[in-house]
This record gives sequence, structure tokens and C-alpha cells, in this order.
Amino acid sequence: MTMPLPHSDRPLKIGTRGSPLALAQAYETRDRLMAAHDLPDDAFEIVVIKTTGDRVQDRPLKEIGGKGLFTKEIEEALLGGGIDIAVHSMKDMPVAQPGGLALDCYLPREDERDAFVSHRYQSIADLPQGTVVGTSSLRRRAQLLNRRPDLQVVEFRGNVQTRMRKLQDGVAEATFLAMAGLNRLGLADLPRYAIEARDMLPAVAQGAIGVERRANDAETAALLAAIHDRPTGLRLAAERAFLAGLDGSCETPIAGLARLEGDEIWLRGEILRPDGSEALTDEGRVPVAQGAELGRDMAERLLSRAPKGFFDWRQG
Repeated sequence: MTMPLPHSDRPLKIGTRGSPLALAQAYETRDRLMAAHDLPDDAFEIVVIKTTGDRVQDRPLKEIGGKGLFTKEIEEALLGGGIDIAVHSMKDMPVAQPGGLALDCYLPREDERDAFVSHRYQSIADLPQGTVVGTSSLRRRAQLLNRRPDLQVVEFRGNVQTRMRKLQDGVAEATFLAMAGLNRLGLADLPRYAIEARDMLPAVAQGAIGVERRANDAETAALLAAIHDRPTGLRLAAERAFLAGLDGSCETPIAGLARLEGDEIWLRGEILRPDGSEALTDEGRVPVAQGAELGRDMAERLLSRAPKGFFDWRQG
């Protein structure tokens, strides 16, 4: 039986946040679906949904609820039938999904590294003692203070454009952004310097786009299967299993990165105290099919190595 395709009278509705980066990711998803199924652009409709994380910009994420703040309203629209698929930055996705939804389509992963962004300096090492650095990421804050406890770190929320304005206004001398986001936005002229993963391990799933659907929607599942990138899926299976084993959220300074090397998968993980005073790392390599198992085992090893009191900050 031939699968019915979306068309102008019944477009596939793509739900997304409204930031320039989120829209770029939604249009990339649309364009890949158009190419895979030879469809016109009017067979799709981009639906912008404002999330709690977008509305509340004056407080740290940990104070208003964590990662689900960027997905809750979009997933509610998906479950309610207001949209047909949802496009997410995977580093914003909680490891637990609402019942009735499936996440099994990933676009090819972009550069997973962090970018050091400053108008005056080219690296963390260049920063004078006491320099003010802005970031909203607990992971980046902890990693930076672990390496440079002499620096001052201030809260720095907002999309790429907002953060660049804050740099121009002198709120901070430097900040961090994801290389993937800068590449997707085409911001080649922005003063950015890639930080190698060995120097700053990125967030779990950084650089990856996930496309979520209703679990019982077989037609949409078949559409998305044509654009799924298997290598990205294998890497994220290991990374997100590691995150799940640590009960990771926006309140948890956790980093993790998996890479495919032939028929094996390599994974490195890191947990930190929020003040950067201590960091624990682990890594391993297994056959590709055992990636998720490696992630779970690595989480258990790090938890067992953590000294008494390491996670006391999670209780509040």
C-alpha cells in the first residue's frame, strides 16, 4: 500500500521554538523531508510554539524547572494533534519522554564542540585573572571554574543574538556557545574559537537535532525513517544512556561525548561539582551494539567513585 504524503491541503505541521536557531533546525528538517520524498515546501507548515524556557529569561534554568522547560509545551501540542512532528535540540531533551511519543529520528550531527566567544580574547588561557565570563550552562560554569577558579562567572541567558548584545554591552568579556548553532546560523564572522573536546567535554547530544512524533503515527514514522542518520542515533544512544544513569538534568553538571571508530564506539563522560572544585571522568570503548550498555556502566562507575557529599547540591 502506498504511503499518503503530505500536501498543500494537508501539510505536515512541524512544531518548533521561535528562536532563529530553532527555526533554522525546523527548516533543515523540512528541507531534508522535501528532498527525500520529492515534496514542495507548501506540503509543510512551520508552527512556532513559545515554551516556558523562552518566556522566562531573567532567572537561571535550575530555578524554574530544568530541561523540560524547552520541550513541555511543544510535546503537549504534539500529543494534542496540533502539530505532527517536533524538532528539538537534543541537548535540551530530558531522557524521559512523555507516554505516547517516540524519538527515533536524528539528523546528521553537526560539530559537537563548544565555542569560546569574545571580542578581545581568543581562548580561556588568554583571560586575565578576575575576568567576567557569562554563561547560563551549569556544565560550562563548572568546567571553566575547574580550570580557572580565578575567573568570575555571571548568568548569561538568551539566544545567540541576545548573548552577543550582552558582550557588546560589556556584561561580560567572553561567553560560550555551541559550534553547531553558530554553523547552522551561518555566523562565520562572529569571533569564535572552537574548544577541543579534550579541553572542554561538550554537553550530552550537543550538535544533534531530534525529530519527535506520536508513537502510534505509522505514516509519519515512515516519512521520518528516510532522513534518520544512523551514526548519530548510535552515538546518542550511548550518551543519553550515560545521562539517564546519572539522573541528569539542567541542575546537573554533566558532560559526555561518543564517537564511532570503525565497528567500535568510544565514550567519555564527566561529572563535576557546580563550583568546579572537583571533576570525575571516565571513558571506554565497546562494539557499536553495546553503546547504551557502556553509557549505563560508565554512569555507575562514576557514581561509585564520587566521594561522600559530591551530590549534596542535588538535594535542594
